[in-house]
Amino acid sequence: MSTGLIILLIVVAVALVAAVVARSVVARGAGGGRGLKRRFGPEYDRAVARHDGDSKAAEHELEERVKRHGSLREQPLEPGARERYMVRWTAVQEQFVDSPRDAVVEADRLIAEVAGARGFPDGSRHDEQLDALSVHHAHHVHGYRRVHRAAHAPKAGSGAGSAAGTEELREALVEARALFQDLTAPVRGEEKALSRGKNESREETDEAPATTRTDKARGRTHAPWALNRRHVKGS
Repeated sequence: MSTGLIILLIVVAVALVAAVVARSVVARGAGGGRGLKRRFGPEYDRAVARHDGDSKAAEHELEERVKRHGSLREQPLEPGARERYMVRWTAVQEQFVDSPRDAVVEADRLIAEVAGARGFPDGSRHDEQLDALSVHHAHHVHGYRRVHRAAHAPKAGSGAGSAAGTEELREALVEARALFQDLTAPVRGEEKALSRGKNESREETDEAPATTRTDKARGRTHAPWALNRRHVKGS
């Protein structure tokens, strides 16, 4: 056997071993079936259902998601941007009272925008963005999926299919709120900086009237949730 052929066989063997090792590392990183269940939670069950109960196919899909998006590092939001996003979400909740569908459309747009700002794929690539979010926010991503589906459903009376009812829209928006809160929460390392900023702000405003400070705190932390069933108009 020639030296060249021996070298070629060695190279092929090394490549095969490397491929097996890489796949094993990915599987261990995802934790196999049990690890995927822990990581994805209800998203794991939805993947299995989409594959008609074939857990192996579902796990392969989820492993591919981890492989593509597992190394993504979420970017922090500027405090001003975070505040603007929260104000817009409050407006969405208030809008729901008079125009549920328009509120859901805006919520879908807003979550896509925030996710893009945090470093996830752009909202124009919704499926890819959803896959990436499912890797890092698996327990809350389904609300966004529901909101997006409702936002792009045909309007009532269009004759192109059935539009979501008000109660369904309300439930979708409530579920999607958890993902929005996740995305607007400070990333690791920001908490201490924000805490220092708040302490400095308190020191600067110690001489302000108590009523002013209370009103300001309420405006920042207590957003009126307008999705009470008895207040919703329309169906």
